[in-house]
Amino acid sequence: MTEKKRILVVEDHPIFRLGLRELINQETDLEVCGESESVVDAWRKIASLEPDLVVADITLPGSDGLDLVKEVHRRCGKLLPVLVLSMHDEFLYAERALHAGARGYIMKQQAMESVVSAIRQVLAGKVYLSERVKEHILSTLADRPADEHKLPIERLADRELEVLRLIGQGLSTREIAHRLHLSIKTIGTYRERLKEKLRLKHANELVRFAVHYEKTGQIPPAATM
Repeated sequence: MTEKKRILVVEDHPIFRLGLRELINQETDLEVCGESESVVDAWRKIASLEPDLVVADITLPGSDGLDLVKEVHRRCGKLLPVLVLSMHDEFLYAERALHAGARGYIMKQQAMESVVSAIRQVLAGKVYLSERVKEHILSTLADRPADEHKLPIERLADRELEVLRLIGQGLSTREIAHRLHLSIKTIGTYRERLKEKLRLKHANELVRFAVHYEKTGQIPPAATM
């Protein structure tokens, strides 16, 4: 028999993790060799289990999934591909994930119907993106000379987007500074930048925006212009 490809799942929601494990383990050539709920534990499992592929969420406790992607890419390169799985809008995160070093991006809403084919594609050395994201990226390259048509949230740098999500999780400026190993002043600067880039006037508007985005993975309707 052909040796099964080993998948490490990095995801902090137990029920979703269970469903993903059952789905993958049904395949004759794939198996979940381990599961992690955090970036720290993921590195331990990568070292001990030597998986062929990592399937990782973006939102993880104590860290940002994109940071994990970047570090895996830096340390392992193409020897350990990463498929990002997230609730967040693929239009906003797919390109960021690829730039960080991921080999594919799939939304949780489509995961149960597409994750196996996505895993096979990435293991074959290809990049997996949904058709709508492929069309979006090609349209962007062909039609947009600059950033002028991007939504405000699409113009955020990765760190700014991470701070926005931490605000949405209810963390204070001090807690965010501690989490990211930055000064309180620096986080204050990020908050001001976020208000400016998202065209929000007050701190309360920023918090409402961040909470809605973190809970739904979508931009609040009033903030799409």
